Amino acid sequence: MRENEYLKQRYAVIISSVGMILCLASAVMLTPLLTLTSHPEEIDQALAFGLPSFFLFILGVVCWLAFRSQHNFTLTVQEGGIIVLVSWIVVILFSAWPFTLALRLPYSRAVFESVSGWTTTGLSVLDVTSAGNMILLWRSIIQLAGGAGLAIIMMSAIIGPVGISISNAEGRSDQLVPHVRQSARLVLIIYASYALAGIIAYRIAGMSLFDAVNHSFAAVSTGGFSTRAESIGYWNSTAIEAVTLPLMLLGNLSFVTAWLLWRGKLRMVARNGEVRLVVVLISLSAMAMFLLTSQALYPQFGKSIRVAIFETVTALTTTGFSTVSYGNWNAFGLFLLIILMLIGGGTCSTAGGIKQFRIYLLWKMVLWEIKRFLIPRTAVLERPIWEGNRRVFVEDARIRQVMVFIFLYLVIYVLGVMILCACGFSLVDSLFEFASAIGTVGLSVGVTSPQMPDAALWSETIAMFLGRLELIVVIVSLLKIGGDSRRMLVRTP
Repeated sequence: MRENEYLKQRYAVIISSVGMILCLASAVMLTPLLTLTSHPEEIDQALAFGLPSFFLFILGVVCWLAFRSQHNFTLTVQEGGIIVLVSWIVVILFSAWPFTLALRLPYSRAVFESVSGWTTTGLSVLDVTSAGNMILLWRSIIQLAGGAGLAIIMMSAIIGPVGISISNAEGRSDQLVPHVRQSARLVLIIYASYALAGIIAYRIAGMSLFDAVNHSFAAVSTGGFSTRAESIGYWNSTAIEAVTLPLMLLGNLSFVTAWLLWRGKLRMVARNGEVRLVVVLISLSAMAMFLLTSQALYPQFGKSIRVAIFETVTALTTTGFSTVSYGNWNAFGLFLLIILMLIGGGTCSTAGGIKQFRIYLLWKMVLWEIKRFLIPRTAVLERPIWEGNRRVFVEDARIRQVMVFIFLYLVIYVLGVMILCACGFSLVDSLFEFASAIGTVGLSVGVTSPQMPDAALWSETIAMFLGRLELIVVIVSLLKIGGDSRRMLVRTP
């Protein structure tokens, strides 16, 4: 078979798969209409969701049916990356429409809000005090869907082997069970159980039903969108913070670790490197935050302890909820939050950042190198680590991948900080805000606002997108699209 014809057949499968995702996303776009049962006065905003949902569904059906192929291809990870990249971009652009149609938000700002939602970042240019319940619920729903890659997981459950490539492309290479469909269903069950438990717990803690639904969705997706301008700090409630903390930590866990916890495999969970790192980081960081920052700012002992623990967890899990503002924080407190935001959450979880496994692996590399100098040259040095429920030996190729990823991540971070500085923001504010954007966290010191310069707006938008997907996957997918396009256009004699 000619190469260009073979590529066209494979891209037909890719486009058809994208179409399936768009159809699922169009259905998700209609879910905010459920608020009409309790708030019928918002009926005038129904068209803001119905219209883009309709056009997205038509586009999805055309792609799905027109390019449906009889060939049973198992796509590569690179091709799965193309599906993820294209579908996310299209869904994000359509998801921005409701913000523009309902609130007259400029489209560039609406795209920012949409990207922040789907990437589970939580940075916002929206005035939540003037937004209706339908829009507020839409923000929470896209975070819930984006957190677990809901459309991607659902498609994996439908189309079988192709789903493995798609999950890998989203940074979710681990499957809970060998069968992809069953694995996807288990993820949905775990995720839905978190959300339902969160809603019930928030209601008991004193939230209204609407607030409980929104904050539970945002917490388990480590998203951070809130219905209140003051975020969790609006309630100033120990009970509500106590509910939020475990939800953020559960959202931070990889789905494999969550499945082991679900099954009661506590020993396997305890020896997981990421879990151990989280325990150490939260303990040391919260203690340092209390002693060097919050103790001086909040004289009440209970309040200062709560702030130290909550802000540490929300930064490390990349959730982005907050209980206080950071305008009066000292440099140490801000710097510690920046470090935690850059580290980020668990691999194969809803969280962003460099990811805890990569940091854990760097630490182990330091220990292995020290040990190498202490053993005879002829000795063989094993490099075992616990990953999920498996004891694996780290190869040089994997270490190179981690180093390349961290290098690219930090390069993009530095470039983004420079852009924010060029827009007139201070170095400290730029370091904080861009760490929040690229780490998909959502904490802010005030840089992100409706009045922010376009250069800052788009740099944060791109950072959120790259931070949610694997950097190398995006780069490789774009290069593959370009290379394959040239080959398909070449006429074979």
